[in-house]
Amino acid sequence: MRYARFFWNQVRASLLLAMQYRLDFVLDGVVEVFWIVAAIVPLLVVYGGRPTVAGWSFGEALMVMGWFTFLEGVVEGVINPSLATVVEHIRKGTLDFVLLKPADAQFLVSTSRFQPWRSINVVTAFFIFAWGFRLIGRGPTAGAMLLASVTMLAAVTVLYSLWILTVSAAFYVVRVDNLSHLFSTVFDAARWPIGVFRGLVRIVFTFVIPLALMTTYPAQALLGTLEPRTLAGAIGGAVAAFVLSRTVWNASIARYVSAGG
Repeated sequence: MRYARFFWNQVRASLLLAMQYRLDFVLDGVVEVFWIVAAIVPLLVVYGGRPTVAGWSFGEALMVMGWFTFLEGVVEGVINPSLATVVEHIRKGTLDFVLLKPADAQFLVSTSRFQPWRSINVVTAFFIFAWGFRLIGRGPTAGAMLLASVTMLAAVTVLYSLWILTVSAAFYVVRVDNLSHLFSTVFDAARWPIGVFRGLVRIVFTFVIPLALMTTYPAQALLGTLEPRTLAGAIGGAVAAFVLSRTVWNASIARYVSAGG
């Protein structure tokens, strides 16, 4: 309950801050919707001349696109705004103000700031899911939605863990702008089903930077085609990623030198 109150206070402060500049508040949402519409264009072009790509129909590919859109909302509205402030704290040596508070430092930095309208893609994703199922000609089953929820949690956990690992690098190299831009660029590939990729690229996007776990597996779960062993692997991978990121974060905090140090 104590951490729930902390979380609500952080969300409330972010909402009040965002509402101070109401025009920006609305424009941010409009821009986010525009970028998602633009992101669907390549799918329309590719599927314009063929019914399937790597065994995925256009409606099924929209499931992958829907999860990509959902995670974009999580990254832009929740993860990135908070963790970007950590880099500044580390660079200026002012992380002391966080470490001295009577709460877990990783929790505090992970919830320090939210950008509400940047999260609008979480809602947009459900319109994409509805469009995809309309093209497929059926809706998801209750069991499929339950499995999709589990894989969604695994996907968010992995995504969050990767960002924690990226931010932890700032304790060693200070500037991680290039790393964050590189990750964002690579993450764009998650809008495509993993079957589109071949050879080494597919291995990397499955096991090293698990884009398949983030979007393809949740899409398969929603479609009712995800194998049990793949689900188990996704859950195990999410747990392993979180444990690794937590371990690296604690080791990085231990070497932090404050502004007065």
